[in-house]
Amino acid sequence: MKWLPRTLFGQIVLALLVGIVAAQVAGAWLMLDERTRLAQRLLGTHAAQRIAGIIDALDAADDAERARLIRALNLPPTRIRFDEPWHPQSAETAAEVAAFAAEVRYALTRKVEIQVLSLRGEAFHAPNVPLAGGEAMPENGAFAPPRPKRMLLRADLQARLADGTIVTFHHTLPGTLPEDPLRILGWIGVVLAIVTALALWIVRRLTRPLSVLAAAAAGLPSNLDQPPLPESGPSEIASAARAFNRMQRDLKRMIETRTVALAAVSHDLRLPLTRLRLRIEALRDERLRRAIEGDVADMERMIDNTLQFLRAGGSSEKPVLLDVNALLERIAEDVEVLGAEVGLQGGAQPLLARPMALERCLTNLIDNARRYGGPRVDVVVRDSPQALEIRVEDRGPGIAESERERVFEPYVRLESSRARETGGTGLGLAIARAVARLHGGDVRLEPRPGGGLSAVLTLARGPVAV
Repeated sequence: MKWLPRTLFGQIVLALLVGIVAAQVAGAWLMLDERTRLAQRLLGTHAAQRIAGIIDALDAADDAERARLIRALNLPPTRIRFDEPWHPQSAETAAEVAAFAAEVRYALTRKVEIQVLSLRGEAFHAPNVPLAGGEAMPENGAFAPPRPKRMLLRADLQARLADGTIVTFHHTLPGTLPEDPLRILGWIGVVLAIVTALALWIVRRLTRPLSVLAAAAAGLPSNLDQPPLPESGPSEIASAARAFNRMQRDLKRMIETRTVALAAVSHDLRLPLTRLRLRIEALRDERLRRAIEGDVADMERMIDNTLQFLRAGGSSEKPVLLDVNALLERIAEDVEVLGAEVGLQGGAQPLLARPMALERCLTNLIDNARRYGGPRVDVVVRDSPQALEIRVEDRGPGIAESERERVFEPYVRLESSRARETGGTGLGLAIARAVARLHGGDVRLEPRPGGGLSAVLTLARGPVAV
């Protein structure tokens, strides 16, 4: 999915946030719903008990006492009337209606016939509370001036007293919680923010070693001497760091062993080649002598190129602040001696690089362009704060797209012969790429507009492995 974060840190944080928010929302909804139900049930039970007590008191009183009781008890939220007839009860009774009637009947101490007419939410004028001074309400039960309309739950109930008197109750239940739900939601938001911040800190602490490990792995090909990773943190991270440090030591030891072996082989091969050169001087056949000298020169060149390739990815040369413009001018002069025409365009700020390795890389690229792309070679330099780009362009036949990566493999030559006229051992581009990657860059081949080939060398700016 495109909207998912690509980093491990982002995905863990997203999963935690989704889970926390879902849990908090579900918990808040359940709590508020349960509070609403509990409040309505408690208030409904209290109302049923109060109405049952009024019915018992009215049933036991005479007419004069009933009038006094009505004046005293006809207060919000209960309205009591004697002037309504006995209404026929509906055949269908809702569950809430039946429950409320059961509560009233259960609270009665006298045997009185009652019926609940309705239990419904209506928008009507809620009555005012009596004045603080205890001012009595009118004897006819009329209410004081109404307040604004709001949704309230009203229960209408009738009771038939022992003497046949019909008493009608209009009771209003509160329709809102006694406590503002926004206050609860606000505290839930505070808790959510605290838990989120704590989760972010924990996740970042756990994933930071993975970022360090990834950076170390990316820098390993260009710098085997980088400091080892700290073997601390969670057991899995510490184990991965130990394995990485062990791998780094093994690679360094293997390369050192290979370098020593290559130096020995180079020395052992050069000695018999030198003796062979001395012995062919005694040959009288000039043609045969020149052929053998050419073979010996080819062998020495192959040895040199092979050693250069094997050393290119792990040079012990120290980086220095290098004048790339001066280096390109010097290489161009050397190539022009061989009959090429080199055009330099653009310029670059000094670059932290290994001079001999970078010179070998650029020389190989420019010499390849001279050999296979004609006498004209253009070198275009484009500099930026992030990277330095050097394009070596020729006007030759180019290389098919399917072959542009294969030519970077060691000993691969698209020109199948090993003739001295074309030269090379198939290691020039491989050496150039190894040096570029040693500097945090790369080499790629692109078609040149108008025909020919462009070898694009990119070199990263910034710290270089030492």
